[in-house]
Amino acid sequence: MGRGPGQRQKPEQPEARLPRSVGEPQQTPHPALRLLNVGYGNLVLSSRVIAVVAPQSLPMRRLREEASNRGKLVDATQGRRTRSILVTDSDHVILSALNPETIAARLVTEGSEGSGAPE
Repeated sequence: MGRGPGQRQKPEQPEARLPRSVGEPQQTPHPALRLLNVGYGNLVLSSRVIAVVAPQSLPMRRLREEASNRGKLVDATQGRRTRSILVTDSDHVILSALNPETIAARLVTEGSEGSGAPE
């Protein structure tokens, strides 16, 4: 269809681009954005984890209860027994059904991947 007399052509607008982190994958993964599998498909940013502890002691039970009262408890056990507690730098407490040794091994493995330089 052609344009009739008196119809103006709309000026071309530049194509809207989304920020790189949303629209396009980065070429190299940022080390701060590595995800840690804490069991049953639940993932946590590994750079935010500051401690992985066993849940049996009374101080850890108190930590869990206080986090629940503050609304900062994340239960990633999928209804299974809690075997480890992860503490993040944002004061969130994450419950996991994996052993602390398993999570620690995953943290160490992820930390050594892609570093490129021997430490």
